[in-house]
Amino acid sequence: MSSESFDSTGGDSTALALKILVAGGFGVGKTTLVGAVSEIRPLRTEEQLSEAGSTVDDTEGVDGKTTTTVAMDFGRITIRSGLALYLFGTPGQDRFWFLWDELSQGALGAVVLADTRRLGDCFPAVDYFEHRRIPFVVAVNCFPGARTFGAHEVSCALDLDRGTPVVLCDARDRDSGKEVLVRLVEYAGRMYTARMLDSVS
Repeated sequence: MSSESFDSTGGDSTALALKILVAGGFGVGKTTLVGAVSEIRPLRTEEQLSEAGSTVDDTEGVDGKTTTTVAMDFGRITIRSGLALYLFGTPGQDRFWFLWDELSQGALGAVVLADTRRLGDCFPAVDYFEHRRIPFVVAVNCFPGARTFGAHEVSCALDLDRGTPVVLCDARDRDSGKEVLVRLVEYAGRMYTARMLDSVS
């Protein structure tokens, strides 16, 4: 966690700024989610998909996708007075995972976006955050036409640790995305409190 001060023109004098990662498989909606909730113009590092990358970028199920994130997406949202979230969307392809270690430093937690049509694509992100003990929620992006599964079914399919939240969302909708972020902040707060109590007991 980090705190950041703003001058009088920015409004808050001592706002708490928390770093959140948005992760998941290729084409799951990470850039869309960051863009939908950000109150500033989001920073995007997207490039056109090329013929050269066709052998490593699995576009099955996302045939209409024409661009890919090659570094990160960045956005900012104020949850309430004095509390802002800085959102870092991670690249989804295997060849860019070396960036994850840098992006995850200092993160409060993460949102792992999932697509039930390609649920296996989010396993690497789930494993990454579990092994590093970074709190995360799984947000199932409900694509039109995709079969709907309940939170419990998704949790069982991903073999999540007990208590890991699973929420259904629409990455295009600001309110839906904000609700996911609120759930993450609440969950991460409980996790860090429990760890602090464990360390002193």
